[in-house]
Amino acid sequence: MQQRDSWSERAQPPDGADSVVVLDFETTGLSPGQGDRAIEIGAVRVVDGRVVARFQRLMNPGFRVSPFIESYTGISNAMLCDAPPCAEVMREFADFIEGQRLVAHNAAFDRRFLEAELAAIDCTPPVGHFACSMRIARRLYPEAPNHKLATLVAYRGLRRGRFHRALADAEMTALLWLGMLEEVARRGVGSEVSFGLMQRLQSTPRHAVATLLAERARPA
Repeated sequence: MQQRDSWSERAQPPDGADSVVVLDFETTGLSPGQGDRAIEIGAVRVVDGRVVARFQRLMNPGFRVSPFIESYTGISNAMLCDAPPCAEVMREFADFIEGQRLVAHNAAFDRRFLEAELAAIDCTPPVGHFACSMRIARRLYPEAPNHKLATLVAYRGLRRGRFHRALADAEMTALLWLGMLEEVARRGVGSEVSFGLMQRLQSTPRHAVATLLAERARPA
């Protein structure tokens, strides 16, 4: 199979944080390194703060999932039996995210599966184009009871949906992401919040967040 181009060889996406793809995987377990596979991908493409496209597919991992995963996700072996294989779905998804900046809640988990599933179809993942809404929420909302997606959705008064299905989780994460952009803007940064700033924010110690945002708010 001919290898797909690397994201690093393509034009860089715009740096506006309000134009991203927000994604979520449902999987057979916690680690692709232990043989776990994706069984569902859900994603929304956000442009200028509005959802303009959605992507949702079940995918057959090639083996039966455990009763725990069936119960946790609501995705049964019967549903997966007729689903297309992971490779077919991931080729579609690679086209959906091409040239986009990516967001996920607990992004380390989703990124591991994205990288593993893309590697299986000889596609190089988008290095450096990922942000984690959970890590950013820990810095912006340290007083929240915890920083699970469902908790933050309730804490911020966002609309409720069914959790642990990929598209619903991606849609809720997108709402949370856009709300956090508004929060950052409200703290003086201005309406043009960059993806680079959000990535920097996720790695900034909590005690230094106010300083970071104040520096960005100062006129040049």
